[in-house]
Amino acid sequence: MEQQKLSNLLKFIVIGVGICSLIVYGFLIPSFASSMKSYYPDLSHYYYPWLIFVWSTAIPFYIILVCLWKIALHMEHNHSFSKENSKLLAWISNLSLGDALFFFIGNVVFLFFNMNHPSIVIVSFFIMFIGIAISVASAILSHLVRKAATLQEENDLTI
Repeated sequence: MEQQKLSNLLKFIVIGVGICSLIVYGFLIPSFASSMKSYYPDLSHYYYPWLIFVWSTAIPFYIILVCLWKIALHMEHNHSFSKENSKLLAWISNLSLGDALFFFIGNVVFLFFNMNHPSIVIVSFFIMFIGIAISVASAILSHLVRKAATLQEENDLTI
């Protein structure tokens, strides 16, 4: 595929994921939580702490989408292998790892305050595993892009 097509595909994916996550974070999660609040009125005081917690996990996610958008812009200008992309991929790695750990630690804290069920903590293991996998993949890509950028700079300097 050409650079322009890859860039456009990445932009399309970023926009699609952004829209889907806005629907999930903005509509589905609050509506699901409010329906849970109506079915279990004794748990209604957990609504806002959980909603704020879940929404706070979206912040690193949207920062990652911005980083991916910047990578797509660099690809559009034929700068796929650049130190800027390597830094952006490192940011993605750190943000996904931090978000996964924050999600898991938050679930454990809610469990200690008796605001969570142990089965939810077990599910958060899988979510944490996905975040760590994304983090490792991004770190590997960051390393490879940095090496490729160094090789490209060396080749540009040779005659």
